[in-house]
Amino acid sequence: MAQDRNGLEVLDRDACLELLSSATLGRIGVSAGALPVVLPVNFCLDAERIVLRTGEGTKLDAASRNAVVSFEVDEIDPLFHGGWSVVVTGIATPLESEPELAHARSLPLLPWAAPGERYVAISLEDVSGRRINRAAAAPTPRAAWR
Repeated sequence: MAQDRNGLEVLDRDACLELLSSATLGRIGVSAGALPVVLPVNFCLDAERIVLRTGEGTKLDAASRNAVVSFEVDEIDPLFHGGWSVVVTGIATPLESEPELAHARSLPLLPWAAPGERYVAISLEDVSGRRINRAAAAPTPRAAWR
């Protein structure tokens, strides 16, 4: 098991993709007006890409420009201080052809907040992940800090 300099387990691409396939809510990071914006989205892993459903707005605007975006999914256990995080960097592209849209409509994607039927695919250019091992991350008792 590889660890980073902070003692977190480094996940390989296959482990990251498995975790991505188990989640349905993530965050997309885009640049809007030269400022970073992070937005919650529902998504699914579809072969070698992430597909999300959205309405008009920031995410779609960024995707329309074939922008480089970041995408993050995590699961945290606050009681045991464990969990994992997967970060993807890729190119966001709107799905517009009828075959692409028909396939996207068949995916288990419901609108996150507002109705909309625009679909965006994010390529998996760079995929990385970390896991906090519960045993290694057990909190130090306060008495030991004194």
